[in-house]
Amino acid sequence: MLIRPCRESDRTTLKALTCQSFEGVSIDQNIERRSGTIASKGWRRRKARHIDADLAADGSAIRVAEVERGAIAGFVTTRIDLEASVGWIPNLVVRSGLRGQGVGRQLLAFAIDRFHDAGLAPGRIETLVQNVIGVHLFPACGFVAASPRRGRSRLGVCSPGPSHRGPSPCFESAG
Repeated sequence: MLIRPCRESDRTTLKALTCQSFEGVSIDQNIERRSGTIASKGWRRRKARHIDADLAADGSAIRVAEVERGAIAGFVTTRIDLEASVGWIPNLVVRSGLRGQGVGRQLLAFAIDRFHDAGLAPGRIETLVQNVIGVHLFPACGFVAASPRRGRSRLGVCSPGPSHRGPSPCFESAG
């Protein structure tokens, strides 16, 4: 597997993978289930636009995991806010047939290393508690809950601080 920078030609595939991967774990989908479609635009359209925002944002970096014949296995979007000294992972996506094979762990390791290289203490990622994969994966990669209220609908997690050096716990356990 190759982890490489995102190319403009990846945009359509990233959007499609995002919509597929966030089925059942998107806050926009939850809102739509409760309140109906907003402004005649479904949750998938709103979620796909997040990729456009990630590509356009200052301080962003997107890495793509590529498998044989150039197929995209997954990707991670990251943003760095130097003024606030915080890194953020807006999106982590792994193609459904390739989950459980270490793709997400390697992409998270890139994000953690990027934040640490920039001298940032926390990196953050948010997930819904209904995202069983994320709720398991993020702590396994060294993230800790920012709030003890796990019974709520959202779980904010922070990466290990800058004292964490050496291989990422995420990458170590990708074996």
